[in-house]
Amino acid sequence: MAPPDASPVLSDALQRACERLARAGILDPVVDAELLAAHALGIGRGQVQAAAARGDEVTERDAAQFDALVQRRAAREPLQHITGLAPFRHLELEVGPGVFVPRPETEILAQIAIDALVASASPAPIAVDLGTGSAAIALAMATEVPHARVHAAENSVDAFIWAKQNAARIGADNVRLAFIDLADAFAELDGTVSVVVSNPPYVPDAAVPRDPEVRLFDPPEALYGGLDGLDVVRTISRVGLRLAHPGGVLAIEHGELQGADIRSLLAADGWRAAATHPDLTHRDRVTTAVRP
Repeated sequence: MAPPDASPVLSDALQRACERLARAGILDPVVDAELLAAHALGIGRGQVQAAAARGDEVTERDAAQFDALVQRRAAREPLQHITGLAPFRHLELEVGPGVFVPRPETEILAQIAIDALVASASPAPIAVDLGTGSAAIALAMATEVPHARVHAAENSVDAFIWAKQNAARIGADNVRLAFIDLADAFAELDGTVSVVVSNPPYVPDAAVPRDPEVRLFDPPEALYGGLDGLDVVRTISRVGLRLAHPGGVLAIEHGELQGADIRSLLAADGWRAAATHPDLTHRDRVTTAVRP
């Protein structure tokens, strides 16, 4: 038995944290526990794993801080709110209350938009991100297609502040952020845009999200899209037709059961070649179309 004054052992603290997070219903408690420990100790996750394997001890203060973070996560506060950071493709974004936390599945939307930008014949293609939130998609496009010019619109004050912070932190000089309603966005770009992309609110008003992290912490204006979830999609379709040049691409993220309705909606508005694409879990996730 360890003496009463022995310092806490990191591996023991991690084991207790994993058990507590598992009981709270966290999908991958090991990953979350290691990331919380890394945040508490000010080191990387790999360093946490190495220290645990060595049997390293931690200070009482660090152990208490780690325990407090685990308690917050067990209450289903999003991991990204606790650490203040969310990974997205090659980026690390600042996030917190008031902005939608970017999800891994949205990286598929970003990839489709990036591929369309790269394929554009223009030496300086223009992209527009409608409802940019944390600016995840806009900054991914700007940094991965540096010859593009990216314009991003957001009409939530809180989200716009996070977007500005992320743009300043990452330092892409080919991004322009605008605080503006989506329906009125970027009239000066009409008919010149190669890619219009959006991850809009698409949850039907009556469909309450199952996960507490989403239901309790994501801003409602980033989740709910009207009776059928497609109110904002309808606006994006009309705005996209105004912005895109002939041959320009529209890409919209949506729920896995909404692809057929969105294809019909886009076709009725005059878009061509509407197609729905799966994410890495084989769920329908993104619908694209081409401006005639």
